[in-house]
Amino acid sequence: EVQLQASGGGSVQVGGSLRLSCATSGFDFAAYNIGWFRQAPGKEREEIGCTDSTGAYTSYAESMEGRFKISTDNAKSTRYLQMDSLKPEDTAVYYCAVDRTSEFRGYSPLCLGPDYWGKGTQVTVSS
Repeated sequence: EVQLQASGGGSVQVGGSLRLSCATSGFDFAAYNIGWFRQAPGKEREEIGCTDSTGAYTSYAESMEGRFKISTDNAKSTRYLQMDSLKPEDTAVYYCAVDRTSEFRGYSPLCLGPDYWGKGTQVTVSS
């Protein structure tokens, strides 16, 4: 059974940092692209970024570049999302998801159609 679990969320003040983890099991971690997404109250879900199966290549949504960084620990089958300089508008539920099509555009991995989603973790940024 494919399982993903995002963790590490919490409450943080403006300008603070958090590191989220995405623990995975039940599938070949090194076979698929994995992406990070978020959904704020009343808004559509948006992609933060996507890493390829090895973690060597990462792409970010344009609005997410700079403050968000995705990293990988293949030995632990875990992806991380480092978030810095957090703003109130970053308040959302954050999810990780597997995209089994694992496509690329040039050197940028794509997570256009994730088909396995983990339970999200709440991030709240307050001023």
